[in-house]
Amino acid sequence: MTALEQRTQADTAIVRGGRRLAGEVRARGSKNCALPLMAAALLTEETCVLHNPPFIRDIEAMANLLTSLGAQVEMNEKQRTIAITARALTSTRTPTEIASSFRASFLVAGPLLTRAGEASSVHPGGCKIGERPVNVDLLGFEAMGATVESQDQDYRLSADRLNAARLYLDYPSHTGTENLMLAATLARGTSVIRHASCEPEVVALADCLNRMGARVSGAGTSTIEVEGVDTLHGAEWEVIPDRHEAGTFALATAITGGEVTIHNTTYDHIEPVLYKIAQCGVTIQGTCDPITVLSHRPLRAVEVQAIHFPGFPTDLQPQICALLTQATGESVIHERVFEARFNYVDELRKMGADITVSGEKAYIQGPTALHGEVVQALDIRSGVALLLAALAAEGTTRVSDMHHVFRGYESLPEDLVGLGAHVTME
Repeated sequence: MTALEQRTQADTAIVRGGRRLAGEVRARGSKNCALPLMAAALLTEETCVLHNPPFIRDIEAMANLLTSLGAQVEMNEKQRTIAITARALTSTRTPTEIASSFRASFLVAGPLLTRAGEASSVHPGGCKIGERPVNVDLLGFEAMGATVESQDQDYRLSADRLNAARLYLDYPSHTGTENLMLAATLARGTSVIRHASCEPEVVALADCLNRMGARVSGAGTSTIEVEGVDTLHGAEWEVIPDRHEAGTFALATAITGGEVTIHNTTYDHIEPVLYKIAQCGVTIQGTCDPITVLSHRPLRAVEVQAIHFPGFPTDLQPQICALLTQATGESVIHERVFEARFNYVDELRKMGADITVSGEKAYIQGPTALHGEVVQALDIRSGVALLLAALAAEGTTRVSDMHHVFRGYESLPEDLVGLGAHVTME
């Protein structure tokens, strides 16, 4: 059994609430950065090495996917590295079981298509938070000259060699932007991606590709240019800090009235979260690494718009909803990205939360006295929201299906315990 399997085999978190978090904690490398970097290793025959990746279930799933395609993958948790060598590809088909387990599996389509001339997969799975099409990716591949065949959400892509194109994205999908960047690196000519995602993980991928010999410019803006080259070489990359994990620690501190210093953060990446909790009445100290969060009572109600970066991240929307159950007045959350992101609300209501959902808005009345209950994690972020609510609740809460949380967080229960929380796993 691997260290990851040992750490995540228990599937229910038992939380005794009422403890104030205090101390220091370190955010790990970003899942949403590491996954596309791993896919990028398929673009070259040479070895690529990632430093500081998180050792979580989605990373393990991507490693298994790359292995199934013929790559050699060495994961060293002690040294915090992953080495990938895709010298000879033996398959261009993503196994259905892997594709169905997480959305980022589709990120191998761009590299496979541009290097091997073909790729195939069923529609990628992942958290059930609403419609998550891959139209941005497929339309872009077609514009670059690929043939796209689709039957019952089984996709087959082929092309002798991709040609550069001017691509306009219907919405700034970060996985779509990344997939098209990956495909364009070996295409003939210069591709332009308009209405591109501006998220930090996209910038990190562009930096990584340039280290491999690609010519990518404009990442971090809405227009990205990729000048195709004939070959790419191996490289080593440092995975950027996980802004969602750092934001989770900040929100956990806020909901418990705590004081926590968070290391390995990039202020600009988590500024939307820090800005909003400061509006609630939380004190933020520092504008660079590390950042200290001091929570005071009473908290104030606020309005939150969950939208694409640099807006408030949808991946922290459930967590701030948990926090706002403890704020005085009516808070409003507008969810602008995933229409089913509010599926966790019924679980919070079981704990005493007063939340009404109408379309893309949630209205939270607070403060409410939360109480321990048996609740279920429905996806990565909803599971974390329930853990945060449990920290503030009176009594004991049992959060089942923690395997969802372990897809995105390496050891969140242990991290919370290190800050003074009472969390056990069974």
